[in-house]
Amino acid sequence: MSSNAPPRLFDRALVRQHRSRSARSVAEHDFLLKRAIEDIGDRLVTITRDFGRALMLGGGGRGVALLMELAPEAHAKAAMWVESDLSPQRAALAGGTALALDEEALPFADESFDLIVSPLALHWTNDLPGALIQINRALTPDGFFTAAMIGGASLNELRQSLMAAESELTGGVSARVSPFADGQDLSGLLQRAGFALPVSDVDRVTVRYGNAFVLMKDLRGMGETSALASRPRKPATRGLFERAAQIYAERFADPDGRIRASFEIIHAGGWAPHPGQPRPKRPGSATVRLADALGVKEQSAGEKAGR
Repeated sequence: MSSNAPPRLFDRALVRQHRSRSARSVAEHDFLLKRAIEDIGDRLVTITRDFGRALMLGGGGRGVALLMELAPEAHAKAAMWVESDLSPQRAALAGGTALALDEEALPFADESFDLIVSPLALHWTNDLPGALIQINRALTPDGFFTAAMIGGASLNELRQSLMAAESELTGGVSARVSPFADGQDLSGLLQRAGFALPVSDVDRVTVRYGNAFVLMKDLRGMGETSALASRPRKPATRGLFERAAQIYAERFADPDGRIRASFEIIHAGGWAPHPGQPRPKRPGSATVRLADALGVKEQSAGEKAGR
Protein backbone atom coordinates (compact mmCIF):
# COMPACT_ATOMS: atom_id res chain seq x y z
CA MET A 1 0.00 0.00 0.00
CA SER A 2 1.26 3.47 -0.85
CA SER A 3 2.53 5.56 2.05
CA ASN A 4 0.54 8.46 0.55
CA ALA A 5 -2.77 6.65 1.01
CA PRO A 6 -5.16 8.46 3.38
CA PRO A 7 -5.75 6.87 6.79
CA ARG A 8 -8.72 4.51 6.92
CA LEU A 9 -10.78 6.12 9.66
CA PHE A 10 -14.14 4.68 8.65
CA ASP A 11 -15.41 1.28 7.62
CA ARG A 12 -17.32 2.29 4.50
CA ALA A 13 -19.13 -1.06 4.31
CA LEU A 14 -20.43 -0.43 7.82
CA VAL A 15 -21.46 3.12 6.90
CA ARG A 16 -23.46 1.64 3.99
CA GLN A 17 -24.99 -0.95 6.32
CA HIS A 18 -26.04 1.71 8.85
CA ARG A 19 -27.61 3.87 6.13
CA SER A 20 -29.41 0.87 4.61
CA ARG A 21 -30.76 -0.17 8.01
CA SER A 22 -32.15 3.34 8.54
CA ALA A 23 -34.02 3.44 5.20
CA ARG A 24 -37.36 2.35 6.61
CA SER A 25 -37.43 4.85 9.47
CA VAL A 26 -35.23 7.76 8.35
CA ALA A 27 -38.24 10.06 7.80
CA GLU A 28 -38.90 9.88 11.56
CA HIS A 29 -35.35 10.98 12.45
CA ASP A 30 -34.32 13.41 9.70
CA PHE A 31 -34.45 16.74 11.55
CA LEU A 32 -30.74 17.39 10.98
CA LEU A 33 -31.05 16.54 7.28
CA LYS A 34 -34.00 18.93 7.01
CA ARG A 35 -32.04 21.69 8.69
CA ALA A 36 -29.04 21.13 6.40
CA ILE A 37 -31.25 21.06 3.29
CA GLU A 38 -33.05 24.24 4.33
CA ASP A 39 -29.74 26.06 4.89
CA ILE A 40 -28.42 24.81 1.54
CA GLY A 41 -31.59 26.11 -0.06
CA ASP A 42 -31.05 29.54 1.49
CA ARG A 43 -27.58 29.62 -0.07
CA LEU A 44 -28.77 28.54 -3.50
CA VAL A 45 -31.48 31.20 -3.78
CA THR A 46 -28.89 33.95 -3.33
CA ILE A 47 -27.11 32.85 -6.52
CA THR A 48 -28.23 35.00 -9.44
CA ARG A 49 -27.97 32.28 -12.11
CA ASP A 50 -29.72 29.00 -12.81
CA PHE A 51 -28.22 25.58 -13.48
CA GLY A 52 -28.89 22.79 -15.94
CA ARG A 53 -27.91 19.40 -14.48
CA ALA A 54 -27.72 19.07 -10.69
CA LEU A 55 -26.55 16.20 -8.46
CA MET A 56 -27.76 15.63 -4.89
CA LEU A 57 -24.72 13.70 -3.65
CA GLY A 58 -25.54 11.50 -0.65
CA GLY A 59 -29.03 12.88 -0.18
CA GLY A 60 -30.25 9.64 1.36
CA GLY A 61 -33.05 9.33 -1.18
CA ARG A 62 -34.90 12.25 0.41
CA GLY A 63 -32.67 15.22 -0.41
CA VAL A 64 -34.34 16.37 -3.62
CA ALA A 65 -37.86 15.92 -2.24
CA LEU A 66 -36.97 17.83 0.94
CA LEU A 67 -35.38 20.64 -1.08
CA MET A 68 -38.57 20.91 -3.15
CA GLU A 69 -40.64 20.96 0.04
CA LEU A 70 -38.51 23.28 2.19
CA ALA A 71 -36.93 25.54 -0.43
CA PRO A 72 -38.90 25.33 -3.70
CA GLU A 73 -37.13 28.37 -5.20
CA ALA A 74 -33.78 26.67 -4.64
CA HIS A 75 -35.05 23.41 -6.15
CA ALA A 76 -36.17 25.38 -9.22
CA LYS A 77 -32.60 26.65 -9.71
CA ALA A 78 -31.78 23.43 -11.58
CA ALA A 79 -33.56 22.07 -14.64
CA MET A 80 -32.79 18.42 -13.77
CA TRP A 81 -31.89 16.69 -10.50
CA VAL A 82 -30.14 13.35 -9.98
CA GLU A 83 -30.09 11.86 -6.47
CA SER A 84 -27.49 9.45 -5.06
CA ASP A 85 -26.53 7.66 -1.89
CA LEU A 86 -23.95 5.15 -0.69
CA SER A 87 -26.83 2.86 0.31
CA PRO A 88 -28.97 1.30 -2.47
CA GLN A 89 -31.90 1.13 -0.05
CA ARG A 90 -31.64 4.83 0.74
CA ALA A 91 -31.17 5.77 -2.94
CA ALA A 92 -34.33 3.78 -3.77
CA LEU A 93 -36.36 6.17 -1.59
CA ALA A 94 -35.98 8.88 -4.24
CA GLY A 95 -38.97 9.52 -6.45
CA GLY A 96 -36.89 10.51 -9.49
CA THR A 97 -33.57 9.56 -11.04
CA ALA A 98 -31.29 8.05 -8.38
CA LEU A 99 -28.00 6.18 -8.19
CA ALA A 100 -26.27 4.07 -5.54
CA LEU A 101 -22.62 5.13 -5.58
CA ASP A 102 -19.53 5.61 -3.45
CA GLU A 103 -18.67 9.25 -2.79
CA GLU A 104 -15.01 8.22 -2.69
CA ALA A 105 -15.13 6.90 -6.28
CA LEU A 106 -17.54 8.99 -8.34
CA PRO A 107 -18.58 7.29 -11.61
CA PHE A 108 -19.11 10.53 -13.55
CA ALA A 109 -17.21 11.93 -16.50
CA ASP A 110 -15.57 15.33 -16.19
CA GLU A 111 -17.97 18.30 -16.48
CA SER A 112 -21.11 16.20 -15.97
CA PHE A 113 -22.99 18.61 -13.68
CA ASP A 114 -23.50 22.35 -13.31
CA LEU A 115 -24.42 22.08 -9.62
CA ILE A 116 -23.51 19.51 -6.94
CA VAL A 117 -25.13 19.59 -3.50
CA SER A 118 -24.10 17.20 -0.71
CA PRO A 119 -26.16 17.16 2.52
CA LEU A 120 -24.71 15.16 5.44
CA ALA A 121 -22.69 12.51 3.59
CA LEU A 122 -19.09 13.59 3.02
CA HIS A 123 -18.16 13.47 6.72
CA TRP A 124 -18.04 9.65 6.34
CA THR A 125 -15.34 9.71 3.63
CA ASN A 126 -11.82 8.51 4.43
CA ASP A 127 -10.30 10.75 1.76
CA LEU A 128 -12.22 14.03 1.88
CA PRO A 129 -9.60 15.95 -0.19
CA GLY A 130 -9.78 13.24 -2.87
CA ALA A 131 -13.59 13.33 -2.88
CA LEU A 132 -13.52 17.13 -3.29
CA ILE A 133 -11.13 16.85 -6.23
CA GLN A 134 -13.48 14.37 -7.92
CA ILE A 135 -16.45 16.66 -7.30
CA ASN A 136 -14.57 19.59 -8.83
CA ARG A 137 -13.80 17.52 -11.93
CA ALA A 138 -17.45 16.49 -12.24
CA LEU A 139 -18.50 20.16 -12.39
CA THR A 140 -18.66 22.22 -15.55
CA PRO A 141 -16.52 25.41 -15.54
CA ASP A 142 -18.19 27.93 -13.22
CA GLY A 143 -20.28 25.14 -11.72
CA PHE A 144 -21.17 25.43 -8.04
CA PHE A 145 -20.67 23.00 -5.15
CA THR A 146 -22.14 23.28 -1.68
CA ALA A 147 -22.10 20.74 1.13
CA ALA A 148 -23.15 20.24 4.73
CA MET A 149 -21.17 17.88 6.98
CA ILE A 150 -21.35 16.83 10.60
CA GLY A 151 -18.55 18.69 12.41
CA GLY A 152 -16.00 17.57 14.96
CA ALA A 153 -17.65 19.24 17.97
CA SER A 154 -20.80 17.15 17.55
CA LEU A 155 -21.92 14.79 20.35
CA ASN A 156 -19.21 15.89 22.78
CA GLU A 157 -21.53 15.11 25.68
CA LEU A 158 -22.07 11.52 24.50
CA ARG A 159 -18.37 11.09 23.79
CA GLN A 160 -17.39 12.25 27.28
CA SER A 161 -20.05 10.13 28.98
CA LEU A 162 -19.02 6.93 27.17
CA MET A 163 -15.34 7.53 27.92
CA ALA A 164 -16.03 8.18 31.60
CA ALA A 165 -18.24 5.09 31.91
CA GLU A 166 -15.75 2.79 30.16
CA SER A 167 -12.84 4.13 32.21
CA GLU A 168 -14.79 3.53 35.41
CA LEU A 169 -15.93 0.01 34.47
CA THR A 170 -12.87 -1.38 32.69
CA GLY A 171 -9.98 0.94 33.50
CA GLY A 172 -9.49 1.74 29.79
CA VAL A 173 -11.05 3.83 27.05
CA SER A 174 -12.01 2.95 23.45
CA ALA A 175 -13.11 5.31 20.69
CA ARG A 176 -16.87 4.83 20.34
CA VAL A 177 -17.97 8.13 18.72
CA SER A 178 -16.62 8.93 15.27
CA PRO A 179 -14.34 11.95 14.73
CA PHE A 180 -15.42 14.47 12.11
CA ALA A 181 -13.99 17.41 10.18
CA ASP A 182 -13.03 20.75 11.67
CA GLY A 183 -14.86 23.72 10.13
CA GLN A 184 -11.70 25.81 10.05
CA ASP A 185 -10.04 23.31 7.70
CA LEU A 186 -12.71 23.10 4.99
CA SER A 187 -12.04 26.33 3.11
CA GLY A 188 -8.40 25.28 2.83
CA LEU A 189 -9.38 21.80 1.62
CA LEU A 190 -11.65 23.31 -1.04
CA GLN A 191 -8.86 25.57 -2.21
CA ARG A 192 -6.43 22.64 -2.36
CA ALA A 193 -9.02 20.71 -4.40
CA GLY A 194 -9.02 23.50 -6.99
CA PHE A 195 -12.23 25.33 -6.09
CA ALA A 196 -12.42 29.08 -6.59
CA LEU A 197 -13.87 31.47 -4.00
CA PRO A 198 -14.18 28.82 -1.23
CA VAL A 199 -16.19 29.62 1.89
CA SER A 200 -17.23 27.74 5.01
CA ASP A 201 -19.21 28.42 8.16
CA VAL A 202 -20.67 26.48 11.08
CA ASP A 203 -24.24 25.97 12.28
CA ARG A 204 -24.44 24.80 15.91
CA VAL A 205 -27.56 23.02 17.10
CA THR A 206 -28.53 21.90 20.61
CA VAL A 207 -31.20 19.19 20.83
CA ARG A 208 -32.80 18.01 24.07
CA TYR A 209 -33.74 14.41 24.83
CA GLY A 210 -35.42 12.52 27.64
CA ASN A 211 -32.31 10.39 28.11
CA ALA A 212 -29.22 9.11 26.30
CA PHE A 213 -31.02 6.04 24.97
CA VAL A 214 -33.49 8.24 23.06
CA LEU A 215 -30.53 10.12 21.57
CA MET A 216 -28.85 6.89 20.49
CA LYS A 217 -32.11 5.67 18.93
CA ASP A 218 -32.24 8.92 16.94
CA LEU A 219 -28.66 8.41 15.72
CA ARG A 220 -29.50 4.86 14.57
CA GLY A 221 -32.59 6.17 12.79
CA MET A 222 -30.48 8.72 10.92
CA GLY A 223 -27.86 6.11 10.00
CA GLU A 224 -25.27 8.17 11.87
CA THR A 225 -23.90 5.72 14.44
CA SER A 226 -20.16 5.16 14.73
CA ALA A 227 -18.42 3.32 11.88
CA LEU A 228 -14.82 3.57 13.03
CA ALA A 229 -12.48 1.17 11.26
CA SER A 230 -10.53 0.78 14.53
CA ARG A 231 -13.61 0.18 16.68
CA PRO A 232 -13.42 -2.46 19.42
CA ARG A 233 -14.36 -5.88 18.01
CA LYS A 234 -15.95 -6.92 21.29
CA PRO A 235 -19.49 -5.48 21.49
CA ALA A 236 -20.13 -2.99 24.27
CA THR A 237 -22.15 -4.32 27.17
CA ARG A 238 -25.56 -3.07 28.22
CA GLY A 239 -23.96 -2.08 31.51
CA LEU A 240 -21.59 0.31 29.74
CA PHE A 241 -24.45 2.14 28.05
CA GLU A 242 -26.52 2.23 31.22
CA ARG A 243 -23.64 3.78 33.18
CA ALA A 244 -22.93 6.20 30.32
CA ALA A 245 -26.59 7.27 30.38
CA GLN A 246 -26.35 7.89 34.13
CA ILE A 247 -23.19 10.00 33.72
CA TYR A 248 -24.80 11.88 30.83
CA ALA A 249 -27.79 12.77 33.04
CA GLU A 250 -25.50 13.82 35.90
CA ARG A 251 -23.31 16.10 33.79
CA PHE A 252 -25.44 17.38 30.93
CA ALA A 253 -29.04 17.60 32.12
CA ASP A 254 -31.11 20.77 32.36
CA PRO A 255 -33.12 21.55 35.53
CA ASP A 256 -36.15 19.73 34.05
CA GLY A 257 -34.08 16.52 33.73
CA ARG A 258 -33.78 16.51 29.94
CA ILE A 259 -30.28 16.09 28.51
CA ARG A 260 -28.55 18.28 25.91
CA ALA A 261 -26.92 16.94 22.73
CA SER A 262 -24.73 19.28 20.68
CA PHE A 263 -24.50 19.00 16.90
CA GLU A 264 -22.29 20.99 14.57
CA ILE A 265 -23.15 21.27 10.87
CA ILE A 266 -20.32 22.62 8.73
CA HIS A 267 -21.38 24.31 5.50
CA ALA A 268 -18.84 24.76 2.72
CA GLY A 269 -18.97 25.81 -0.90
CA GLY A 270 -16.95 26.85 -3.90
CA TRP A 271 -16.96 27.26 -7.67
CA ALA A 272 -15.28 25.23 -10.38
CA PRO A 273 -12.68 27.55 -11.94
CA HIS A 274 -13.66 29.73 -14.90
CA PRO A 275 -11.75 32.62 -16.55
CA GLY A 276 -14.62 35.04 -15.98
CA GLN A 277 -14.67 34.67 -12.18
CA PRO A 278 -13.53 37.52 -9.90
CA ARG A 279 -9.89 37.30 -8.84
CA PRO A 280 -8.16 38.90 -5.86
CA LYS A 281 -6.07 41.94 -6.78
CA ARG A 282 -2.32 41.64 -6.48
CA PRO A 283 -0.77 43.22 -3.36
CA GLY A 284 0.16 46.89 -3.84
CA SER A 285 -2.30 47.50 -6.68
CA ALA A 286 -4.71 49.69 -4.67
CA THR A 287 -5.21 53.24 -5.99
CA VAL A 288 -7.15 54.65 -2.99
CA ARG A 289 -5.78 55.00 0.55
CA LEU A 290 -7.76 53.24 3.29
CA ALA A 291 -7.81 56.43 5.37
CA ASP A 292 -9.43 58.34 2.48
CA ALA A 293 -12.02 55.62 1.97
CA LEU A 294 -12.93 55.69 5.68
CA GLY A 295 -12.84 59.50 5.89
CA VAL A 296 -10.32 59.61 8.74
CA LYS A 297 -6.91 61.16 9.28
CA GLU A 298 -4.01 58.82 8.56
CA GLN A 299 -1.62 58.37 11.50
CA SER A 300 1.89 56.99 11.38
CA ALA A 301 2.82 54.02 13.53
CA GLY A 302 4.73 56.32 15.86
CA GLU A 303 1.72 58.51 16.74
CA LYS A 304 -0.57 57.63 19.63
CA ALA A 305 -4.29 57.39 19.06
CA GLY A 306 -6.16 60.47 20.26
CA ARG A 307 -3.16 62.84 20.01
